[in-house]
Amino acid sequence: MAHPLFDVSGRTALVTGSSRGIGLALARGLVEAGCTVVLNARGDTQLGSAVDALAPVAARHGGAVYAVAFDNADPAAVAAGVTRAEEMAGPLDIAVCNTGAQHRAPFLDFADDDWFRLLDTNLTSTFLVAREAGRRMAPRGRGKIVTVCSLQSEVSRPGIAPYAATKGALKMLTKGMCADLAPFGIQVNGLGPGYIETELTAALVADPAFDGWVRGRTPAGRWGRVEDLVGTLLYLVGPASDFVTGQVVYVDGGMLAVL
Repeated sequence: MAHPLFDVSGRTALVTGSSRGIGLALARGLVEAGCTVVLNARGDTQLGSAVDALAPVAARHGGAVYAVAFDNADPAAVAAGVTRAEEMAGPLDIAVCNTGAQHRAPFLDFADDDWFRLLDTNLTSTFLVAREAGRRMAPRGRGKIVTVCSLQSEVSRPGIAPYAATKGALKMLTKGMCADLAPFGIQVNGLGPGYIETELTAALVADPAFDGWVRGRTPAGRWGRVEDLVGTLLYLVGPASDFVTGQVVYVDGGMLAVL
């Protein structure tokens, strides 16, 4: 039997960007913990496959899985989408703001459109979803909002300056939301993945030079797996973290701890 401080069964969560990769893994972890989960992505096609994959898991663990497609960077679509999520699944206890994108290019060649796309996808989307969820949580006097930051909220590499800028800003948005929302009983924290092996990083994993650099640079000596992130998420959305807010917890195999 799990310690009650880590019991999140019966809670309702919205996880954005959850049709694949890290978002889908986080959603699965919540479902396995007994949560009802609303999946979100911009389009319906992959969402349907994600619901099909998680529905049997939810049946085994006493929860349910729903899906709502909307563009996280569109204020009207976010408001309507969160409304629909609560109509389907009930009042949200948890919002996991995972939507994100990466684009690599030398700084001097970085296109304007790619800069604005990263801002919308990585930063504006979290602001809009967290604000809408927070507006609903505040009158209820409770709630958990988790932003998905990054190792690059603290450090950068050549070719990803705009991405690092959005993730650094996301760290500060997390802290700012803590200041505003803590009086309403809402905890806002960040989950900071290191280098995680997903379909989106497959090309980097397959690059012998980059793969060797990651393994050599990480004290744990390996890439992270999406499952490595679930335990920290469950801590951040459960009673154990009721006096923890405004923090970013890095799950990076020790990379930030060493030179």
